[in-house]
Amino acid sequence: MSGTTTAALLRRRAAGAGANRWVVLVVLCASLLLVAVDATVLHVAVPAVTEDLRPGGIELLWIVDIYPLVCASLLILFGTLGDRVGRRRILLLGYGLFGVASAMAALADTAQVLIVARALLGVGGAMIMPATLSILRQVFPDRRERALAIGIWSAVAAVGAAVGPLLGGFLLEHFWWGSVFLVNIPLMLISLPVGRLLLPESKGDGRGPWDVVGALMAAAGLFGVVLGVKRLGGGEFDGAGVLPLLVGAALLVLFVRRQRRREHPLVDLRMFSRPAFSTSVGCIVLAMLALVGLELIAAQYLQLVLGLSPLETGLRLLPLTFAAMGAGLAGARMLRRFGPRRMVCSGFCLTAFAVVLLTAMGGTDNPALMLSGFVLLGFGLETTLFGAYESMLSEAPPEQAGGAAAIGETSYQLGAGIGIALLGTVMNAAYTPGLSSVPGVPASASAAAGHSLGEAYEVAGQLGGDAGETLRDVARNCFVHGLHVTLLVSAGLLLLGAVMALRLPRTMNCEATAPVEVPAPREVAQARVTA
Repeated sequence: MSGTTTAALLRRRAAGAGANRWVVLVVLCASLLLVAVDATVLHVAVPAVTEDLRPGGIELLWIVDIYPLVCASLLILFGTLGDRVGRRRILLLGYGLFGVASAMAALADTAQVLIVARALLGVGGAMIMPATLSILRQVFPDRRERALAIGIWSAVAAVGAAVGPLLGGFLLEHFWWGSVFLVNIPLMLISLPVGRLLLPESKGDGRGPWDVVGALMAAAGLFGVVLGVKRLGGGEFDGAGVLPLLVGAALLVLFVRRQRRREHPLVDLRMFSRPAFSTSVGCIVLAMLALVGLELIAAQYLQLVLGLSPLETGLRLLPLTFAAMGAGLAGARMLRRFGPRRMVCSGFCLTAFAVVLLTAMGGTDNPALMLSGFVLLGFGLETTLFGAYESMLSEAPPEQAGGAAAIGETSYQLGAGIGIALLGTVMNAAYTPGLSSVPGVPASASAAAGHSLGEAYEVAGQLGGDAGETLRDVARNCFVHGLHVTLLVSAGLLLLGAVMALRLPRTMNCEATAPVEVPAPREVAQARVTA
């Protein structure tokens, strides 16, 4: 009787295997949507946060990029922990922490509290994100199916990026800036029961001890490097700027050496010896470095220079994310036709062209220029990210899918964090000198205006009269100049990515692989009873 029941169960599993895979994909995409919305929802709220909490220049940068930095630092830790105790369990705990941290951020009354809340959101994101790609790699072993699944996954990420600024703009039109964090709580309340009911539990083989020390070394090293970049970019060339950079770099070197010596490392660094894998990781970092920094600066340009409302700003950024959605959905077909090398290289070149085109933006509104530039930017960047992610996952062995997913997501978040720091530093370096001495404006007022455009407007309002108007005009022109310099630096980085992409394979190699069955939770329980 037991043998008959088991055989019938296996037939039911075989009949429903495809359906189960796509149901799991829906749950994974919902998880990704939660994290993607929070990564961009704050962008349009930066001016409101600045006005209410009055953070310093460094504090404002930390408010924005502490989330991706913490998330990137802890992905390896929670990715490997999920392999030990269960990926679904870590995912659900991440949902809970995400909700608590969102409430804390919404009620923050100082910049320091908001930074801590954003850091906790990063911890929650690090618990959620590794599950998406690692499970996707295991559930879709066939490369053609996996390419389609990654396309849907990428489109959902673009939807999150689109919904974030638009939703944030709508909420800021009607409520205070803290409401942009409250939207996470309903999403979490939906995701918790759905994930618990539909997502199957999975674990790794559990070989070897879990290297907590190595994970903490990587996190501390990443923090030190980015902190050093921030301070050096702010003109702190003394020990306060150089020391964190040197300490962080040393910790990362020690982390790499530690992983190479361990029999069971957190990250199998031998994957980087494969040109396609290491190249894909580098392409992801460069693409995100350009995208997130430009989105933040573009939001400030639209609101502070052109005077658009937060909702109007979100609507202006919408074409970028819709174009990215289209590229994600068409990515599988483009990859089969053009291959990884031409697809990623062309995506970088198209994005660089869009960035150079946007340097024509000035102090007056040009909707047609921004529409065409944002559409090309979104399509090009998503084409690049799709090809790079697909190549990275396909190059990694199936048994190392968790490690590969952690590396990919770390690259994504690290690129975003460094992008905001680096491009923000370039922006400040190009903006500040023009305000060092403004005719008719006191030196102290000029120095204060050099911190940010928002602070320049505040100082101009306090001065009033001709001096205030002069300061406002000079600050606006300096910001536009800084924007142009930042765009050109981004274009150079994107062209560097195009050259790097030449190391990717020419064609998409699709090998026949046995399908991986992901049974529904009810079938898992049934199988245990049968056993």
